[in-house]
Amino acid sequence: MVNRRHIRVKVMQSIYAMHQSGSDSLEKEEKFLFYSIDNIQDLYLIMLSSLIEICKTETVFLHKSSLKHLATPEERKPNEKFIKNKIFQILSENNSLNIALENRKINNWSLNDDYILLLLNDVKASKLYADYMSNATSTFEEDRQFIVDLFMDVIVPNEKLYDYLEDDKLTWVDDIPLVNTHIIKQLKAIKSGEDDNFRVPKLYKDNEDKDFVKDLFRKTVLNEKELAKEFLDKTPNWDSERIAEIDTIILKMAICEFLKFPSIPVKVTLNEYLEVAKEYSTPKSSIFINGILDNLVKELEASKRIIKAGRGLM
Repeated sequence: MVNRRHIRVKVMQSIYAMHQSGSDSLEKEEKFLFYSIDNIQDLYLIMLSSLIEICKTETVFLHKSSLKHLATPEERKPNEKFIKNKIFQILSENNSLNIALENRKINNWSLNDDYILLLLNDVKASKLYADYMSNATSTFEEDRQFIVDLFMDVIVPNEKLYDYLEDDKLTWVDDIPLVNTHIIKQLKAIKSGEDDNFRVPKLYKDNEDKDFVKDLFRKTVLNEKELAKEFLDKTPNWDSERIAEIDTIILKMAICEFLKFPSIPVKVTLNEYLEVAKEYSTPKSSIFINGILDNLVKELEASKRIIKAGRGLM
């Protein structure tokens, strides 16, 4: 689930927080870095389980309404198309998801069921819901598309849900788009009649990515002064104190990858950090960083200080 771009962002944010707090405890900051990445799994499970809880809540509501003394004909025999949506059923019965929810002790919605009611009300007030319920039957593909649209257009944009997640864990703010994108991709991929239809993803693609977190963080932090020397004399028109803090961290991390990560191509490093700069720093930062790194790469290659292992890695 967590890609290399997101790992770089998490490391950058950890180094920035370390600078701001004045902390010099590498072990403590590294532990929090891994903790913040590990919590992405919880965010994933919370967002996905919101679908299941919405269905459960509506099921209970319909049942209670049917038992009222003065229940209307519609309440006695309600339209159950929504709660019988095939994707809801697949998710609620999925072993992989249920085991993960239990193992991670995800009980957010039982403790905060008012948010599920808010989401359910938004769902039932939407045109999407009205259009879906207007037809008595639907195909598997229509059920799946409805849930994808429901998640994208109703759940994800909900500001109160966003505020709740931000209040729960501030580190989730930058993780929410990553998680939601992954969930949407998975929902779109669900197929009818397949036993192994849905699986909770691994947090890291492989052990190499997990090692990359530690290596990038440690190698950057432990060599900050040396890495800074590589670019400070390349910025004669800039007072070092005027360079944005995030920019200096991005530059150090990129240079660290050039010099200390032989398996990562130079072009990959350049492209990744330029994208990070566009999203997290000042509007002109990517141009500034691109100019510094482009000239630096030429010098490092000319002096044979960049050594990449494998074919096509320059």
